[in-house]
Amino acid sequence: MKLLVRLRRLAVVINPERRVSLRFAGRPMPSRRGGELPCQSHPNNSKEKRTRRSTLKLPKRKARGSHRPQGEGDQRRSQLRITNPDAAGIDIGSQVHYVAVPEGRAERAVRSFGAFSAQLDEIAQWLKECAVKTVAMESTGIYWVPLYQKLEEAGFEVLLVDARQAKHVPGRKSDVQDCQWLQQLHTYGLLRAAFRPEDSICRLRTLQRHRKNLVEGAGVWVQHMQKALNEMNLHLHHVLSDISGYSGLAILDAILAGERDPRKLASLADYRVKKSRAQIEAALTGDYRPELLFVLNQSLQDYRQIQQQLAQCDLSIEKQLAQIADCANPSQDCGPRPQGPGSAGGKRVKIKPKDALEVSLAGHLKRILGVDLTTIPGLNVLAILTLVSEIGTNMAKWRNEKAFVSWLGISPNNKISGQRVLSSRTRKVVNRAATTLRLAAMVLGHTNTPLGSFYRRKRAQLGAPKAITATARKLGCLIYRLIKNGESYQEPDLHAYELKYKAQILNSLRKRANSFGFDLVEVPKAA
Repeated sequence: MKLLVRLRRLAVVINPERRVSLRFAGRPMPSRRGGELPCQSHPNNSKEKRTRRSTLKLPKRKARGSHRPQGEGDQRRSQLRITNPDAAGIDIGSQVHYVAVPEGRAERAVRSFGAFSAQLDEIAQWLKECAVKTVAMESTGIYWVPLYQKLEEAGFEVLLVDARQAKHVPGRKSDVQDCQWLQQLHTYGLLRAAFRPEDSICRLRTLQRHRKNLVEGAGVWVQHMQKALNEMNLHLHHVLSDISGYSGLAILDAILAGERDPRKLASLADYRVKKSRAQIEAALTGDYRPELLFVLNQSLQDYRQIQQQLAQCDLSIEKQLAQIADCANPSQDCGPRPQGPGSAGGKRVKIKPKDALEVSLAGHLKRILGVDLTTIPGLNVLAILTLVSEIGTNMAKWRNEKAFVSWLGISPNNKISGQRVLSSRTRKVVNRAATTLRLAAMVLGHTNTPLGSFYRRKRAQLGAPKAITATARKLGCLIYRLIKNGESYQEPDLHAYELKYKAQILNSLRKRANSFGFDLVEVPKAA
């Protein structure tokens, strides 16, 4: 098109007395303004002919991928109705918040406020004076939390919006335009609120995330102790599975107390340690350097301090669980667990005894959810506690189980163009509940259960990473149904599950054989 325009201009420059009218696809070439170029004909042409040509209008080219008939632009624009006339938009910052209200509600439609508590109260008061009922805010980090809680307590409907949904602001980007754009989008109902559970669940979530940080911090100090032992050539971690266990801590205390005899140190190990006494004595023969012993001592003190903080955090979590209301429709009976997570054919397996705190937490979780999710293979009390603190107890926040696992980021994200699936990779999201389900899926791979069989089958087909995601999705759908319907988990029989899968495979083979004109015949077993 641009080449044709340049050619026409070049022809006019070369021969200005002869006007050239280029044609595009048998028609006069349209101009950039949507119509045709003014046709300048020979002076001998009549005025009527020039008028008739100038009045001809070419139809506009449709946008690629647009199947909307011509002339429906105004109709489509008229369908965009105002759903939230009393909406406000807030752009959150670390020090300044910009607030936009509908035009005519105040002398200035956009105001800026500070981030101190008194100024947050001024925002709530100003929004009430402007007769605002619903507020949409956009933020990064955690700067939105105080204002969100203030507005929620003041009775406003507050929507925390994902920044990716409202980042396309026309014109130059500024804080004022951001809040006005949020207010306009929210007025037409084009924004969706991010998930935020009830206030009691948010309190539990804060404590649970703090507990996770404490566990990670304790692991860091264990690594410091192991590094100091390695530099002294003490291979304690090679003979003990956990140097922070009963035997490991007893040996470390004796070393820091001044004991250097490998025999006496090895005698402190528990009788259940698999390594022999001679191997333990050989591992405890090394170079005891004073500076490394100092590092080992301080690392052990920090580890024990974190363990005390963990115990206090567990008590706070238990108190918070006791304040959460009971489930409205609890299941009548969860029933006994038919098989343990590692059982096979009814064989007896060793189950680690639960301490008093774990039993108490399990009772609170069953009371809150209405079902005992620990009967699902691969999920223990801490995993259920993490799930409850992240997703809450109200499954009505999601339309169905597919929307739930999509929010978790463990379902295929199909990108379709030209009636072809370009990609089906899962979305990259940071979700602690999804991480918990993936860890549970890895545990399921070592169990003789229907879920474990599903994981092993998918691992053989797709590989371990995709099998973990597929099993985590299956667990997510199962948890959604159990919590929403208040049903107890009934584990299917493994033998019946395998027979059902075998029947599906045989039916598929028969269909493929019939499509090629063959019959599937079973080979008789040899006597």
